[in-house]
Amino acid sequence: MKIGVPKEIKVHEYRVGLTPSSVREVVAQGHPVLVETQAGAGIGATDADYQRAGATIVGGAADVFAGADMIVKVKEPQAVERRMLREGQLLFTYLHLAPDPEQARDLIESGAICIAYETVTSKAGGLPLLAPMSEVAGRMSVQAGAHCLERAIGGMGILLGGVAGVPPARIVILGAGVVGRNAAQMAVGSGAQVVVIDKSTDALRHLDAMLGSRVITVFSNRDNVEREVLRADLVISGVLVPGAAAPKLVTREMLGRMKQGSVIVDVAIDQGGSAETSRPTTHAEPTYVIDNVVHYCVANMPGAVPRTSTYALNNATLPFVLALADRGWREALNRDPHLKAGLNVAAGRVTYREVAEALSLSYTPADAVLA
Repeated sequence: MKIGVPKEIKVHEYRVGLTPSSVREVVAQGHPVLVETQAGAGIGATDADYQRAGATIVGGAADVFAGADMIVKVKEPQAVERRMLREGQLLFTYLHLAPDPEQARDLIESGAICIAYETVTSKAGGLPLLAPMSEVAGRMSVQAGAHCLERAIGGMGILLGGVAGVPPARIVILGAGVVGRNAAQMAVGSGAQVVVIDKSTDALRHLDAMLGSRVITVFSNRDNVEREVLRADLVISGVLVPGAAAPKLVTREMLGRMKQGSVIVDVAIDQGGSAETSRPTTHAEPTYVIDNVVHYCVANMPGAVPRTSTYALNNATLPFVLALADRGWREALNRDPHLKAGLNVAAGRVTYREVAEALSLSYTPADAVLA
């Protein structure tokens, strides 16, 4: 199977679908790889590095899409990329379709086979291809929030850890999953007061065992969420319902009662965000202010640290890339129910229930397509 790696074109996105090391593994399995020139520049990988790994360098994305059987990317295909997809072509990347009807429509019309990193599952019940980026985003959310709390950005002008005689900031983290755990680890290290809210008592127990008295764990219900959000200097949201739109935990009404100059870092923005006032932003223009509350809603946070992010992502994605290339998508998905869970769109049909429900589209089970 011929595999294509285009250069990412989303604003300030510097990651790349395959590293030179991953390309070497793919080529060793007998699969040609086309890499767009300069695709790895953001992680310090040159065209020569890819050539030494066995890749063929091509001049543009059109050459990659036209020549490859499978496209391996990081971010969801942008409009110009979606127009280059063809019927039967395999796309393996993050999609986050639930809040993106335009992308969903284009993928359906393309006839391509679209497998989303974020809904591939594991035997343990986790999301192994989402977890590495959730780790990065969770850790970055604290430093992003600290920066946004600075007065020049619109924040209240407070240092997370305070100083002697001055109390620290209060950070409220919504969700105790991968994002929340990693955010909590960074937050307690800053010296801030840290509160984590989740509806899973098991997740809260795990966090309590890991961080002890340095973090306050709170069960998620409407009263507790509202109370803690209104007390917060910084709110970090990492809530996730796999494949579905994020629940709106911070309402428009609550925003008007939050502290002036407080900050929301909405890591859930890829799935539509968990604040009613959240909308996607970019690394070029990461923030906006509503009711004196700073919103940081960058939809590709890990793209700011592309070297760490790309290598972490490839550690997780490479086995699945090889499985798809070695067996073809039908056999690979039939053999592996966890990879099959990643199938979101195939041959013009939506094959992931939560995406179909979020976008009011008809749903076709993956097994029906595979049959």
